[in-house]
Amino acid sequence: MTDEFLRGAWADDEPVSDLTLADVLAAAADDLAAITVDAGDAGTTWSAGGRPFATLTGEWAEFQLDPAVARAALRTPDAATSPRGPGWVAFAPTVLDDPAVDRAEAWFQSAYRRATVARES
Repeated sequence: MTDEFLRGAWADDEPVSDLTLADVLAAAADDLAAITVDAGDAGTTWSAGGRPFATLTGEWAEFQLDPAVARAALRTPDAATSPRGPGWVAFAPTVLDDPAVDRAEAWFQSAYRRATVARES
């Protein structure tokens, strides 16, 4: 066996981001229209049309996702059912590597689309 195999070459060696989860979500919000951001001592809430779709408290984000997306999200690392209710997924990555950044961005944008579609209905 090679040294590479013994060290776990098949392990996930994704680079860790120097961004925070707050940085990632703020950047995800930059290009989206009609978002309201409420930042206070208790955290940050993003809303579209008066409907909250994402929150951040410390390094704990929550997203209101379509039920099918939420079910898939709950099968990924660092995701859990949110106490906010059905469709809300909590995300607290232990390491903010590239896959975690990708999930946070995708779930933020998915939650935004869900909120704006609901608003148009």
